[in-house]
Amino acid sequence: MSITTAEATSIRLSFERADEVHEGLDRAVETLIETAAESGDCGILVTRHEPGTYTVALDQSVPFGQTHEAITA
Repeated sequence: MSITTAEATSIRLSFERADEVHEGLDRAVETLIETAAESGDCGILVTRHEPGTYTVALDQSVPFGQTHEAITA
């Protein structure tokens, strides 16, 4: 698993094995929950860009306290 943090509001993840995805995404969401709670004006969007590559980010289109998923590829 490879994690790249672009900024405090977005985490990009790459996984080589399918069994790493669930735990890795959970940890990234937990990391951003703290930041979302401080701002109180956005939720979290998990986006799958391609198999094994995801972004977990704060997103103002997602209501506070919620996590949504999107697939771009």
